Amino acid sequence: MVSWWASIFCTALLVLAFAAPILPAQAVPAISVQILDGKTGKPVEPSNILVHVDHHEAIHQDWVKIGDDGTIAVTPPPTASVMALQGTYYASMMIYINCDAAADADTDKLHWYAIADILSKGVVAPNKCFKGKYEQKTAVTPKPGEFIFYVRARDLHDHDSSSF
Repeated sequence: MVSWWASIFCTALLVLAFAAPILPAQAVPAISVQILDGKTGKPVEPSNILVHVDHHEAIHQDWVKIGDDGTIAVTPPPTASVMALQGTYYASMMIYINCDAAADADTDKLHWYAIADILSKGVVAPNKCFKGKYEQKTAVTPKPGEFIFYVRARDLHDHDSSSF
């Protein structure tokens, strides 16, 4: 004869097993984003942030909240594992060059960063826009949950593939 407690325990396990697929997934905490000028290290206030996840080209601006005080929070979906960000300027008509791609042949190439690393220890993307003293002058240390990347505006030598 099965004990009364064992019967309740088995029933509870069955209920959880059937309810688990319909329970909402645990939300990923918002990631604090800082965009810094690659030469000065000063904060840059973009017109908007373009969020890409899991090596897809789709842009998700709906996951971005830019506060009146200039703070930026990105909340990717819980299923996302990596992300890439870009900032826009001139009322979102132009995309900054991310300094992690500044030394690449294709300066529009996206570099991907693990969301788990950002949440656990924070991540600073490399500043390859300017070498030497600027590289040292702009160095920062992230906090857990913080993603920091450097940008520069496009100049005449950059191709214009970023305009919408």
